[in-house]
Amino acid sequence: MNEAVVRRTVLATAMGNAMEWYDFGIYSYLAVVLGRVFFPNTGGSGLLYSFTAFAVAFVVRPIGGVLLGLLGDRVGRKRILTATILMMAVATFSIGLIPSYDSIGIWAPILLFVARLVQGLSAGGEYSGASTFISESSPDRRRGFLASFLEFGTVTGFVLGAGLVTGLTAALGDATMQQWGWRVPFLLAGPLGLIGVWLRLRIAETPAFERTESAERQRSARSRFRDVVVQQRRALLLAIAVVLALDVTNYLVLSYLPNYLSGTLGYDTTHSLLLTVVTMLAMLGAIPFVGRLADRVGRRPVLAAACLGYLVLSVPALWLLQHGSGSSTLAGLLLLGLCQTLFIGTTPAALPEMFPTSHRYSGMALAFNIAASLFGGTAPMVAEYLVRTTGNLYTPAYYMMAAGLVGLVAVWIMRETAQQPLQGSPPTISESDSSDGRSVPG
Repeated sequence: MNEAVVRRTVLATAMGNAMEWYDFGIYSYLAVVLGRVFFPNTGGSGLLYSFTAFAVAFVVRPIGGVLLGLLGDRVGRKRILTATILMMAVATFSIGLIPSYDSIGIWAPILLFVARLVQGLSAGGEYSGASTFISESSPDRRRGFLASFLEFGTVTGFVLGAGLVTGLTAALGDATMQQWGWRVPFLLAGPLGLIGVWLRLRIAETPAFERTESAERQRSARSRFRDVVVQQRRALLLAIAVVLALDVTNYLVLSYLPNYLSGTLGYDTTHSLLLTVVTMLAMLGAIPFVGRLADRVGRRPVLAAACLGYLVLSVPALWLLQHGSGSSTLAGLLLLGLCQTLFIGTTPAALPEMFPTSHRYSGMALAFNIAASLFGGTAPMVAEYLVRTTGNLYTPAYYMMAAGLVGLVAVWIMRETAQQPLQGSPPTISESDSSDGRSVPG
């Protein structure tokens, strides 16, 4: 695959991923407002119920992951990735049209839950498919660097969502945001989704999938699922453990903490979101460097550093958040953002490298969504519940430390895969890697 095609593939996949996670992320930044709109009669627990609706999407993520992953290994990565972004855009746009609880009563939260379920099905196939696509389209020597742009897209989507919500809140005020302003970010998902679909229709299928034998693609879904669970058991369990650490910390840092600052510590909502946006912009700048570092020193050392960072820095970071000043709050967020950048800059390449081509999409989807469903999506809800019931403002830090410990054990066991060919694929180099005289595969 020539350099221009690789760049176009990475750009289209990452930008499509940004659209997808903009859709998924804006819910978390509007969680406080949505709690008031859809759960007004809950005795001050609207945020908890709002996070419950957030977690509902993760209940069906394993189902979406299995179905879309098996289809992705059978009919191709490109078709499924186009379908996921279309599903997400329709569901997110629909949330912007749901009347409030004051207008239609109990049907309002029911419709919200339904839309979140569709979002969950879509998300079940998105990240695993996108990381599989980029990894299979990248040369071995630079897979970590190029795959890191997937998370560059993810964080860009979160930044777009958080930036829009911050700007609207500052311009309209809390009262107007609760009346109708919250709908604007959701309604924008419609045109953004169409852009994402157009981008993904323009890219070609991955060379690795095209080399898969037709007989292998046509095997029954039951047979393929059994092989993933039985034959790929070790890779599946290790991937689940790594994703557990990745997702618990990711949703706590990027989704829960803005609401923790405003809903628990009493910060101004706009101030909380603005500090989060600054943190994510710093993460964006660092992600490609982390991907390049993972190519140079290996996946395991970088992932181990992320896990150790959470074990050592979580409590000091939460202390800084509670200190009260804007500079200390930003410092705490940046500490956690650094740890998360080490994670997200490495896993888009490390996870696909655990599975062979014939089971890569389905294996990754199953592992990613089991961990995301049980631990990642529930993390904001659990953290909020622990803070409320124990009164201990450091419980989110302890949660991040536990996740880091699980991840560290998994990293200790997993094998190094940096700069090695993907399982089931021949060595792949790009034009820029072929200066030593080797030919570029056609």
